[in-house]
Amino acid sequence: MTNRISGILTPHITPVDSRGRVDEDRLCEYIDWLIERGVDGLYPNGSTGEFVRFTPEERRRIIRVVVDHTAGRVPILAGAAEANVKETIAACDAYGEMGVRAVAIVAPFYYRLSAEGVYAYFKEIADTVSVDVTLYNIPMFASPIDLPTIIRLAEECPRVIGIKDSSGDLPQMMRMIAAIRPQREDFCFLTGWDAALVPMLIAGADGGTNASSGVVPELTRAIHRTVQAGNINEAMRLQYQLLTLFDAMLGLGEFPEGFRAGARSRGWDLGPGRVPISQQQRETIAQAQHEIDALVAGVTESGLQNVLPSETIEQIVQRVIQQL
Repeated sequence: MTNRISGILTPHITPVDSRGRVDEDRLCEYIDWLIERGVDGLYPNGSTGEFVRFTPEERRRIIRVVVDHTAGRVPILAGAAEANVKETIAACDAYGEMGVRAVAIVAPFYYRLSAEGVYAYFKEIADTVSVDVTLYNIPMFASPIDLPTIIRLAEECPRVIGIKDSSGDLPQMMRMIAAIRPQREDFCFLTGWDAALVPMLIAGADGGTNASSGVVPELTRAIHRTVQAGNINEAMRLQYQLLTLFDAMLGLGEFPEGFRAGARSRGWDLGPGRVPISQQQRETIAQAQHEIDALVAGVTESGLQNVLPSETIEQIVQRVIQQL
């Protein structure tokens, strides 16, 4: 039996106060809420946590707070990407000493690197750090990690123990699993694309790092457990519930504003974020908040209530969990 990272790990929003400082007390309360509702792990300093909008010192402090407060209740996959390889290695080692399960490192961003450049970047990190590493492929924001590079790193670097893929490319996920799993049973495959969570799990992914799990952790957990139980029809029904909500949150304003709005629907005001927004954007967010509120409650304003059950997400999740 391998010790692969699996289940739903939440790339959670970083709460900030009215002055834009990290709200550590709110962060701890939010962590407790996520764990109580069944998330399998936490993923601080991810894209949903707006890692690029915090200073290196703040990122270190965020991981320290999450590790200390979690106190081993669930594993932590810590975002460790910095602006250059030297600082990334330093962050990896620091987080490893704090006690994280592994670090997640996005491919270099801003400068678009070749496949060979991406390989060299991760190879140097993997050969140097003292903590397990997961690759983070998010081509919409960073240099893509192509399949030959992923296979090469998996073959050459024991410290590289998995990948989080946020491309939403199902055939790519299947090709990765087919090529790597026969050689590396310990290698984990996580999807960061909520809209295809069930198909990815059916294809063999071990779990997901899904922004929606910071809003409806019960639903994403139920999806994962339902696929594990082999009840694919029910899993797909739940996937369509998630899809509608995910699309609404993803489509709202500057990422991750929609997921911040989703958190408010659950009673969590996690602050305004660190990117300035215009008055027009505020008005758009306020209007969309009502739709997201309704979606979280399971009663949409888009006419899908005639296709999907009108029961609330909470009721669906509780019923599924009771059946597992």
